[in-house]
Amino acid sequence: MKPSVVATTLITSLTLVGMSSSAWALYKVVGPDGRITYTDREPVNQTAQTIKANGATSSTENLPFELQAAVGRYPVTLYTSKSCSPCDAGRELLRSRGVPFSEKTVNTPDDIRQFRATEKTDQLPVVRIGAKQILGFSQGEWTEYLNAAGYPATSMLPRNYRQATPSPLVPPPAAKASEPTPASNPSTDTSPASPAGNAPSGFRF
Repeated sequence: MKPSVVATTLITSLTLVGMSSSAWALYKVVGPDGRITYTDREPVNQTAQTIKANGATSSTENLPFELQAAVGRYPVTLYTSKSCSPCDAGRELLRSRGVPFSEKTVNTPDDIRQFRATEKTDQLPVVRIGAKQILGFSQGEWTEYLNAAGYPATSMLPRNYRQATPSPLVPPPAAKASEPTPASNPSTDTSPASPAGNAPSGFRF
């Protein structure tokens, strides 16, 4: 596929994201009075957040402007699984090129159900560049779409940049805090002591 066709396809895909004013803005600016405005130009002397394609925001103030613009307009999400060589290759391509991305792992039954429902596929890896979905790993295809999205060909990440830790597609349920149990009265407690090394569940030595 020619780069010009890739660029046209990518832009067309992103047209479907939404038509609200914030969907097309690159920056979200909160004024001193708390008033929120959206703009496609980098604010001067004001703290701003870039707008993701889904309306969420993330701070990119420490990234070079060229990289801020690409991340704001075409955020990258990578879906992977364990013991997946193509997933490893795709992750390495993004890292070597200096592309900030969020990684979602698909390992548990809940992850798999959610992945099938949202991505409509059983193939991994999947990468989303803005609204464009790419199934499987192809270095040439990924490179063409990253180029069309405006990501620099070589890494421009600051030395202190740290890639976000991969997280499950479906967060595990929060562990319930164990309820305190009433203290036993040594003078009346006649239950036999548990042998060492065979403590009841939940006990620690």
